[in-house]
Amino acid sequence: MIIKNINDVEKEIVTGKGVQKVVKQNLISIADGAPNFTMRRFIVEPGGFTFYHTHDYEHEVCILAGEGIARTKDAELKIKKDMAILVIPNEVHQFINNGNEDLVFLCIIPN
Repeated sequence: MIIKNINDVEKEIVTGKGVQKVVKQNLISIADGAPNFTMRRFIVEPGGFTFYHTHDYEHEVCILAGEGIARTKDAELKIKKDMAILVIPNEVHQFINNGNEDLVFLCIIPN
């Protein structure tokens, strides 16, 4: 069993065209011996947003703090603390913080 304090996990600033004010932590990953899934924590500062992107695998998201918008090709949906989200394979998506505090969420993806 691997147990970590999330405050001890390295924070990586996400950079690139189409992303702003986002920090990522790989809480549990293949590097820890996880055979199937990676658990990541994202912190999106007010005014920030993740990439508008797609990939061929599902992922699950759990909003831990804050509020914002989950953007898809067809909609902009309000999200907030205590919501769970399924992003299906090949669905274009983006998370936008339009609130006044950090938008914090867990994201589970296959390895």
